[in-house]
Amino acid sequence: MTNIFQNKWAVIVLAIICCLLWGSAFPVLKISYGELQMTSGDVSAQIVFAGMRFLLAGLILIVFLFITNRKVLLVKRSSIMILLLFGVIQTAVQYFFFYNGLSKVSGMQGAILTSSGTFLAVILAHFFYKNDRLNGKKWIGILAGIAGIVVANWGQDFQFSFHWTGEGYMILAALTSAITTIMGKELATDIHPVALTGWQLTIGSLVLLLIGLPQLQANSITFTPFGWGLLVYAALISSVAFALWFSILKYNKAGEMSIYNFLTPVFGTMLSALFIPGESMNVFIVLAIALVAIGIMAINYQGKNPPRNLVHTKKVS
Repeated sequence: MTNIFQNKWAVIVLAIICCLLWGSAFPVLKISYGELQMTSGDVSAQIVFAGMRFLLAGLILIVFLFITNRKVLLVKRSSIMILLLFGVIQTAVQYFFFYNGLSKVSGMQGAILTSSGTFLAVILAHFFYKNDRLNGKKWIGILAGIAGIVVANWGQDFQFSFHWTGEGYMILAALTSAITTIMGKELATDIHPVALTGWQLTIGSLVLLLIGLPQLQANSITFTPFGWGLLVYAALISSVAFALWFSILKYNKAGEMSIYNFLTPVFGTMLSALFIPGESMNVFIVLAIALVAIGIMAINYQGKNPPRNLVHTKKVS
């Protein structure tokens, strides 16, 4: 396995697979809302569905590590409180905004809006790390990304569209992801990254279920065999993709791998247009993903003298 994660072409293929899985989350979740007959305004149903997904994803990772390397599951007593806080913010808070926001925007918009987490993480890193300051190419990347997000919300009638509980929630989810990127970077020094992901998914999912279940109305979620399949697939996106990605990062430089981040919104928009009824590519979406891709690549461009630390963000999906 070590040879696979160190082989250049294998790493490229695996990185693309991870981004494809993350990108597929947008159409999968949008289709799930319709299949499970959840309305866009039913916050409790969306919270419960998110809790079920991430509890399953977290348990998959924990069981996997228990079988393969159970020692890494142990957490120092001094790290327990910050791990609990990380789980609440990274999973419960972030996905509260993500699931509720995605129910009110298109899958293509969601894929582009969540990419704002990359740009927000770059800005936050400027204030937290002396060796990760903003510079000319990062500003170019940030401005290109912001332009892409604005274009994504431009309608065919040339009017800008923005709703607090839709686009606003998606950006708040991205901001939460950027904040937990800094937290995760610090926690990863004491906790195995895959164990950290498994524990925080489990902790956050339990919070979501504790909040959502008491308020859940009868028949708010109607499961079908296809609906269960979508839930399992969504859980595998979080567990398998993260496990693969962290394994790649273990043997490769984070800065070199970050360049693949631009593929997630590209895959997300393309798959949404392909599988979600009523969604199709248009000139605004094409221009938006181009600007976002340029922005992410500009931020992560290493040049002849690559910096030691480049910001690598988690995916919001």
